[in-house]
Amino acid sequence: MKALRGIAALVLASAAVAIIGGAAGAQDDYPSHPVRWLVGYPPGGSTDICARLIGQYLSEHLHQQFAVENKPGAGNNLATEIAAHAPADGYTVFLVNPANAINASLYKNLPFDFIRDMAPVAGFMRVPNVMEVNPNVPARTVKEFIDYAKANPGKVNMASSGIGTSVHLSGALFMMMTGVELVHVPYRGASPALTDMLANQVQVMFDNLPSSIGHIQGGRLRALAVTTTMPSKALPGVPTVAETVPGYEASAWFGMAVPKGTPRPVVDKLNRLVNEALADPGLQAKLAELGGVLIPGTPESFGKVIAEETAKWAKVVQATGARAE
Repeated sequence: MKALRGIAALVLASAAVAIIGGAAGAQDDYPSHPVRWLVGYPPGGSTDICARLIGQYLSEHLHQQFAVENKPGAGNNLATEIAAHAPADGYTVFLVNPANAINASLYKNLPFDFIRDMAPVAGFMRVPNVMEVNPNVPARTVKEFIDYAKANPGKVNMASSGIGTSVHLSGALFMMMTGVELVHVPYRGASPALTDMLANQVQVMFDNLPSSIGHIQGGRLRALAVTTTMPSKALPGVPTVAETVPGYEASAWFGMAVPKGTPRPVVDKLNRLVNEALADPGLQAKLAELGGVLIPGTPESFGKVIAEETAKWAKVVQATGARAE
């Protein structure tokens, strides 16, 4: 009997070593072929820019291409659904953005639950949105814009990069807190929205700073304020919305997630490489140009960001009555 118990213990120990060795092997060998990098918006917007900057670093250091695949549609839900139902093998990664927190309460009957179905990997950065207008709009301050919009109720068009984005909800929060009436015009991403902003088809936008900063610096759009509680170093001299509308705050944030069930060694390897990317001086300089504040950390710390933002925007959705079908 003792011999049998000894054999059983040896078998269990060998199995444990095999499992640990297999996990380590999965981490060492990963990735052995290209990785699909799902982005829920068209090329050219903040979400796409973040994916391409981080993706380039990962491609160079993991020696496999992280191929950005733009899947715009349904307010980011199309790409999210594809990611949530993809094999949990590390070969599909997803660019997390504020819409993933907002849509949880903005939409009913989604075919996925983001927190349940996706596993956080790492945060990238948090950036302000910027309240900007076409230069033909006479307002040069937030107060002047409020007065202008109230004098023209229902006649000022507000662009967004899609229903449920932080760009949309930042504007909805502004309307709720100021009482102005703006006509929301959603687009399938920041790039087409900015095209119409530049043509004065729409007059105001609360865009993520990375996709608009070049137009602002070039004088093609006028920045009235940033949406964070503190000014942005990327836009010196531009005030905050809260200086005119006390208590107002909104920001965009970006990171990576994978389908729930992806092996932890793969998650840890991606997390390590993303944190190394964020510590790289060259990449830091590029992200600083976009006005981003880096948010490196563990998968758990990024998961906390997602949970907190989901709870925050649920309150805004409820208070504003915003709804998407």
